[in-house]
Amino acid sequence: MKPAWLAKLPPAWRARMVRMGFNFHPAFRGTGGRVTHVARDLRHIRIRLPLNWKTKNIVGSLYGGALFAITDGAHPMMLMAALGDGYIVWDKAASIRYRKPGYSTLFADFVLSDEEVASIRTALAECPELERTYTVELKDRHGTVHTVVERTVYIADKNYYRQKNGGGDK
Repeated sequence: MKPAWLAKLPPAWRARMVRMGFNFHPAFRGTGGRVTHVARDLRHIRIRLPLNWKTKNIVGSLYGGALFAITDGAHPMMLMAALGDGYIVWDKAASIRYRKPGYSTLFADFVLSDEEVASIRTALAECPELERTYTVELKDRHGTVHTVVERTVYIADKNYYRQKNGGGDK
């Protein structure tokens, strides 16, 4: 759930707080990745994963765990911001496909379109829970795809979710 104080901030400050929240959170910080851009409307996030001593594996390429970990949490956060407090959003599943080793800095862009948000709202009006799968490509500065991550997100109407699970958010 998005904190109420975050919703009251001006858009530029909300974006800055989200970027700082990711970058200073110990679990995300440990990935070696850094959020470099958050759009004012929180619909686009860009993450940079540099090749350095903290992110390099035994053969000198980017560590697979770091590639996977930097994709965690972005889509749920964006969906929570777009849908508002009336919904539950959870990461449900994920998979990764390595296409080629990363021997340089890679970038991941997360985008949530207005059409996707409208589609989710329409689908939730018909059925109170759903899953969406999002594909994230990790690319080098030339646009070459090195890794593809698919993340499945569970989304439900909060009232339905509480009734289904005995009244709690957990």
